[in-house]
Amino acid sequence: MASDDAVLVLNNADDVAVARRKLLPGEILSVGDARIPVLDVIPLGHKIALHDVAEADPVTKYGYQIGVALQPIKAGQHVHVHNLVFSSHHKPKASDLDHHAWTPPATPERTTFMGVRRNDGTTATRNYIAVLSTVNCSANVCEIVANEAVRRGLLDDYPNIDGVIPLVHGMGCGMATNGLDLLQRTLAGFATHPNVSGVVVIGLGCEVNQVDLMIKQIHTRRGVAQERMTIQATGGTRATVEAALEGIKKMLPGVNDSFVRTERPVSELVLGLNCGGSDGLSGLTANPALGYASDLIVAQGGRSVLAETPEIYGAESLLVHRSTSEATSRRLMDKIAWWEDYTANLGATMDANPSPGNKAGGITTILEKSLGAVAKSGHAPLEAVYDYAAQIDQPGLGFMDTPGYDPVSVTGLLAGGANLICFTTGRGSALGTAPAPTLKVATNNALAARMPDDMDINCGPIFSDGVAVAEKGLEIYNALLDLASGTPSSSESLGYGRNEFQPWHIGVVM
Repeated sequence: MASDDAVLVLNNADDVAVARRKLLPGEILSVGDARIPVLDVIPLGHKIALHDVAEADPVTKYGYQIGVALQPIKAGQHVHVHNLVFSSHHKPKASDLDHHAWTPPATPERTTFMGVRRNDGTTATRNYIAVLSTVNCSANVCEIVANEAVRRGLLDDYPNIDGVIPLVHGMGCGMATNGLDLLQRTLAGFATHPNVSGVVVIGLGCEVNQVDLMIKQIHTRRGVAQERMTIQATGGTRATVEAALEGIKKMLPGVNDSFVRTERPVSELVLGLNCGGSDGLSGLTANPALGYASDLIVAQGGRSVLAETPEIYGAESLLVHRSTSEATSRRLMDKIAWWEDYTANLGATMDANPSPGNKAGGITTILEKSLGAVAKSGHAPLEAVYDYAAQIDQPGLGFMDTPGYDPVSVTGLLAGGANLICFTTGRGSALGTAPAPTLKVATNNALAARMPDDMDINCGPIFSDGVAVAEKGLEIYNALLDLASGTPSSSESLGYGRNEFQPWHIGVVM
């Protein structure tokens, strides 16, 4: 049968199209003036060749090279890992700036949310007490403290407190300086997060990351309660648990009373952009829709930050062209170069990403994945490039250097001060975060139907029903304002957020 709506051609220069549904051998596709016989089973979201491609020739999607043909490919064949491989790609120069003015989207009807302005100028969307471990040796105690606070009902009379969260990890001792500095910056970023109003720091006593050294990194805003102790000096596990709980009891009235929501402008939002379990539709539905929502926030003076450096590899030119200065673009390219050296020194390549799940969903190479991932950032100019867990202090669109591993990446964004996270997924993700909430967006209808309790928004209709990206983007934007105002996300309702604290570990373990 002939079909002209079974595939989507993204760019007139592309060598492949994307299947809108499962295609079967024997079907005839009408694409422009061409009639293309389907030669293989092509799953939804996967690629089909539009014409013959010779071995070693480049293959384009989105108008950009996503790899080279491993063998001759015939029109109508499935294009994937069996016949398409990673290749080198054009690297932009830091001076390759596009000086065209950005035209932001029209200002939406809603321009405020209900948040809490802190006395240091930051804005909170949630209100937590954090129990912070300086070292893995005190992690169990921190977990027990958080669990006991709930079991004993300490928060029952304090409705403005969202919970007691343990910030535990597997590091803190036997670390060289570079790794320790990064850990301390990450821990300090959480302890001083606008959504944290009380901090209990617990160490063992003999670790490299000493409590007194850690406290020096934590410059909390005025009025934030802080307790510190070590298990060795306090008298062991039970004594430390009781001491920590007594400290929390003293904090509760002030933490509760400090949190009164008022109407706040969108300019006070700090949105972290992330994706995980991506598929062939991520770059066509959820990611560009999130990009539209991001543009709406940036256009009003808010901050939005893209991350996951390995997942912009191959698409870095899209961000370089949008950089507001050569210094910003050079900083971005320096991050890319560091990752190339880092992976090479460990005997790996940047194409170790995508994951098996990404490939099952139709993504073949990191070049293809990155072109879709960058769509989360919309079209706003790139104003800043941040180190991992550095404070997000520049209005507009930024980029943070993080791994592509979801919990580690989101941990960096939260440490930088993100008061909201939006996370897109095509295969399905169970991620949730604290102290800032996460909105999860499905890229396809099947996922939204399969994991309804985990997804907040479904962008599948963009692909299946022709719903406009801007329409879904506005839906995401409004959902983010609701989330910032206190409406619980799906992951919050399910109790996620305590186990996703995963600081990036770089450096020597001694």
